[in-house]
Amino acid sequence: MPEQHDDVLLVNDVKTAAENIRKELHKRIVGQDEVIDDLLTCFLSGGHCLLIGVPGLAKTMMVSSLAECLHLDFNRIQFTPDLMPADITGSEILFEDKATGHREFRFVKGPIFNNIVLADEINRTPPKTQSALLQSMQEREVTSSGCTFPLPSPFWVLATQNPIEQEGTYPLPEAQQDRFMFSIEISYPDLQSEEEIVKRTTVPQKEELTGVISKEQLSVFRDLVWRVPVADSVVSYAVALARATRAGEDECSGEIRKLLTWGAGPRASQFLILASKAYAVLEGRPTPDKNDVKRAAYPVLRHRLVRSFNAEAEGISTNDIVGMLLKANKD
Repeated sequence: MPEQHDDVLLVNDVKTAAENIRKELHKRIVGQDEVIDDLLTCFLSGGHCLLIGVPGLAKTMMVSSLAECLHLDFNRIQFTPDLMPADITGSEILFEDKATGHREFRFVKGPIFNNIVLADEINRTPPKTQSALLQSMQEREVTSSGCTFPLPSPFWVLATQNPIEQEGTYPLPEAQQDRFMFSIEISYPDLQSEEEIVKRTTVPQKEELTGVISKEQLSVFRDLVWRVPVADSVVSYAVALARATRAGEDECSGEIRKLLTWGAGPRASQFLILASKAYAVLEGRPTPDKNDVKRAAYPVLRHRLVRSFNAEAEGISTNDIVGMLLKANKD
């Protein structure tokens, strides 16, 4: 009972911290409330994130500003066709002691060794370099010359993609996409927001952000998300939703089966529940419900569905298919 009581108090602390983070971010970021909430949800859940949006939507500023609010180290890596894996993870460098003449190889850490890493335009680099992130994202460590180096904690990878320009890009392999918990789509601002953006960014001033929470608090909050209880009915709904994307399962309807060649795996079911827990905690609720699962469905499932030829020919997007799944699975 005392531990449950402490968790209830922690839930309120998370809600308060989230409100303060949003307030700080809005000193620089206009609108994008849903995107900010999804970023916080993904971070608290311990997952990585894909940001899909055209250039000029302040994706880098949003992530770097969030790092400031969370008191975390941030690094941005510009992915280009000539980028090598060692440019990300680091490499062995030969050092010589000038006094003794002794030489030895030492591992020099790459930009991946930061709390928050932004892989800008990740699909601009070949698959070999993209795969350099796989171990880092899954195991939170880097291996070089047989030695393993742990990454900082917390460790969070965000990758951006331009959805329009595809010339000279290398599509992310399915295994790589599956490592990302969320795929967040960032759209153009509305008229009022764009006018406010122009007013703020065409004058010589920059708002200073205040760190809201410490690394220790972040660790406590992330552990809390994993302890949040979930009703069996909510778990069953999340699992049924993921299974409904697989053509070989009974839960998949004939209409959906025609639109997909590949569905979401068990990792999607796990992420649906983790995201639902985080959504609930951020709003000060002690446990999630089915509406939280529905809210998580788009960012969790949209990048895990492979459309069939018929779906592509008819212009049916993965967002459309997720909407159809939610209508078909109302209970």
